[in-house]
Amino acid sequence: MVSIIIPILNEEKGIRRIQENLKTLEGEFEVIFSDGGSTDRTLERIDPDFRVVHSPRGRGIQMNTGAKEAQGDVLFFVHSDVLLKKDVLLQIPDKIKRGEAAGCLKIVFDSSHILMRICGFMSNLRVKLRRIVFADQGILIQKKLFEKMGGMPQMPLMEDYEFSLRMKKKKIPIIRIDSSILVSSRRFQKYGMLWTMWQMQKFQLRYRLGGDVEKIAKEYENIR
Repeated sequence: MVSIIIPILNEEKGIRRIQENLKTLEGEFEVIFSDGGSTDRTLERIDPDFRVVHSPRGRGIQMNTGAKEAQGDVLFFVHSDVLLKKDVLLQIPDKIKRGEAAGCLKIVFDSSHILMRICGFMSNLRVKLRRIVFADQGILIQKKLFEKMGGMPQMPLMEDYEFSLRMKKKKIPIIRIDSSILVSSRRFQKYGMLWTMWQMQKFQLRYRLGGDVEKIAKEYENIR
């Protein structure tokens, strides 16, 4: 079974959209919403068919909290503003199920603008060439392997990036499975596509060069 783990925080506007999408998925799975202390109506809008766990705020610790409660052999971490294809769970390779690899999906933005198409292309190319995956592409990993890795780093930002770097260091392959994930481009449209792309690349570079992740996280809040 696959455990789909979704960290949430004040998602009342879009939480029903992903729930309707999840109900269309094929295969054996459970859904765990890991709430970081929502103060709006997010929790009351979650269908009782789905599980909710409560966690301190922070995507890393929220993902770990969900993983601890997961009953599935494979963990599937996704954001709350994405849409999945109905057969995605049927496409998971045996290598991921056996813990010989981790995986992600092909990212597609919900905008046909050329800049967003380029952004998606570069994100998918990054997985292929650098074996670095971010959580907006979905992260698939066997639960035992996730636990062996020590779980998701509990950081204010860059937890998925750091997790990818650790997998890369241990030479764990990243497989891009034969399915796509539709990701919202609202942040890019709100703040400007080129500017937002530049800011995200800048934050990653600063982190790679040893920048203070607490300071980076505070600046990142301005473009969320």
